[in-house]
Amino acid sequence: MRPPYPASSVAAVAARLERLPLSGFHRRFITLISLGGWFDFFDIFMMAYLGAALQQSGFMSREEFGLTLAAGFVGMFFGTVLFGMGSDRFGRRTAFIFMLLIYSLFTLLGAFAPDAHWLMAARLLAGVGIGAELVVIDTYVTEMMPSRVRGRYVAITQVAGFTAIPAVAFLSRWLVPTHWQLDGWRWVMIIGAAGAVLVWWLRRALPESPRWLESQGRHAQAEAIMSAIEAEVERDTGPLPKPAAAPPLPTATPRVAELLRPAYRNRTLLLLGFHLLQTIGIYGFANWAPTFLLSQGKTLGQSLEYGLWIALVSPVGPVLGLLTTERFQRRSALVALPLLMAAIGFLFPLAESGLEIVGVGAAITIFSYWFSAVLHAYQAELFPTRLRATGVGFTYSLSRLSAAFSSVLIGALLSHGVMAVFVFTGAAMVLCALLVAALGPETNAVVLEELSG
Repeated sequence: MRPPYPASSVAAVAARLERLPLSGFHRRFITLISLGGWFDFFDIFMMAYLGAALQQSGFMSREEFGLTLAAGFVGMFFGTVLFGMGSDRFGRRTAFIFMLLIYSLFTLLGAFAPDAHWLMAARLLAGVGIGAELVVIDTYVTEMMPSRVRGRYVAITQVAGFTAIPAVAFLSRWLVPTHWQLDGWRWVMIIGAAGAVLVWWLRRALPESPRWLESQGRHAQAEAIMSAIEAEVERDTGPLPKPAAAPPLPTATPRVAELLRPAYRNRTLLLLGFHLLQTIGIYGFANWAPTFLLSQGKTLGQSLEYGLWIALVSPVGPVLGLLTTERFQRRSALVALPLLMAAIGFLFPLAESGLEIVGVGAAITIFSYWFSAVLHAYQAELFPTRLRATGVGFTYSLSRLSAAFSSVLIGALLSHGVMAVFVFTGAAMVLCALLVAALGPETNAVVLEELSG
């Protein structure tokens, strides 16, 4: 057996991870991460399909529904700051597992809410757990995968996650009209809380990121985990090539102020503006589509039915991201896709027949979630390991506040018609594309340590 490389040598963790051939280790890792992420997506998009039922039943008004969505996103803001940035101090694995447990428990609490205010509070607290889950997933996967495939593997987590949307749409269409012991919408939330049962399994099976451990100066732990990974890969693929020389990572404590230093200032400003705008387009449609249909005179049954058909194409966008993220520059995709989302969005208020509504809604959904798959691969590439979750968490937290305020604003804009909402969301996506075109670097197939300088 090959002797382990000393942690202090130039054969740093990054070089050792980069030269690994894809194997059963990588497939198992991405499967476990994707399972946790699936419940995150279920929880985020669940309220879109329950909202129409909550309003129709009189449990809450349209204004209260907007505030409930906003409460969830406010909780996500605090969660992103606390756990997204905190994972640079406490570790990717620890943050990932702890957040899954938090939002599962508070989603279960929300399922038994006696009134709208209780549900708002439960969504606020569940949001704390949901908030940084995607940040940590992006960071975790980006650090564990070789640069030649990291965009593809982040896209795989998105593909898996977005299958939760048709699942929650189907469950809502099936369960919401029922009243077996509990109202049907409560059963949907109980199912969403089932992610908690994964926690202890994930806790045993997931390794900590050795890149993160090395950046913390915990070389012995990084060496132990790296050696175990190499031994597993060798059993699958045979002897490994010697890693290329690479400088060891600096071990400075991450500080938010570093994000505004010259090396990272433009990237920080890019992501701050980007996240202020992108959630307006994505969640502006995803969380409100059934309510848009109700406001246009459709029945609750029709709204849920059309929503289900639209939701069925949700994984198509991330699959397109998976197929293209290493083929085309991620920067170029983040310019083109928001423009397509804006253009097609203007057709939705004009759609009248069921076929038109489903067709236009499906096109918006595909481009939105293709865009999402690319942005999650892109943002985690822009900062160094010691600062990655801090940088992504700090900037991504603005998307949660943006989504909270835009939820309230969209509820108000609906009084002026659905077209007013799509003018608002379309303008946000055009500005998003212009920002990336002006400030975004190209990142495909560049080793993380080179990208971060």
